[in-house]
Amino acid sequence: MSRSSFGGRHELGQNFLTNRATIASIVDLVDSTEGSILEIGAGDGHLTRPLSRLGRQLTAVEIDEYRGERLRSRARGASVVIGDVLRLPFDADVVVGNVPFHLTTPILRKLLREPAWNEAVLLTQWEVARKRASVGGSTMMTAQSGPWFTFELVGRVPARHFAPMPSVDGGLLRISRRREPLVPRWEEKAYTRFVRAAFTGRGNTLARIVSRAAGIDAGAAKKSLARAGVPARALPRDLSATQWARLWREVRRQPGR
Repeated sequence: MSRSSFGGRHELGQNFLTNRATIASIVDLVDSTEGSILEIGAGDGHLTRPLSRLGRQLTAVEIDEYRGERLRSRARGASVVIGDVLRLPFDADVVVGNVPFHLTTPILRKLLREPAWNEAVLLTQWEVARKRASVGGSTMMTAQSGPWFTFELVGRVPARHFAPMPSVDGGLLRISRRREPLVPRWEEKAYTRFVRAAFTGRGNTLARIVSRAAGIDAGAAKKSLARAGVPARALPRDLSATQWARLWREVRRQPGR
């Protein structure tokens, strides 16, 4: 195969999923959803072809023009788009894909900004999937997006299920848009600033961290934490999406904020 104008396999971050059982698991997850499907990073079509047999509108995006052209003849049930997923809208009901490992963070950030989709099934690095699903503690990105999305770690995918084999395992992550947001969208900017300030702020107790992040006194911060059901000894990474939303509502009510 000729070399893509975007570079070779290493530049494109391509580790193709080849294990049939893992592919079947991803297709089953997508089959449990409804509506149109957008596949990102289609590659050689190992996932595209079984997805096309679901009988739903399917768009497959592949950056490598040579693989994209070949995929058009192999997956006739799909509309193949040759392009960069970071420059294209995620305008389907369901987004699915084996995410290039080196592009995981920008793709996730783009996904969480896009308004059209309802469900996403993504294969990422194992550690990324764990962190996004708050296994072992929440990350700032997950806490900031938690009021509008849920994150579920479906399972671990061994490195040997890819070709060529990467140096780390993969993780299957399911993201769903909440039907009823925990925080109104018009408060999103202020809420995300508050969460960022809490994750990056200084203080030897969560009450002091919240006090500085919200601009309220320590006593008000303690009351807000208690009313939100947050243990006094918790750290920002320990809070669930529901606790973050409750805490945000409580600190907004505090006088002098």
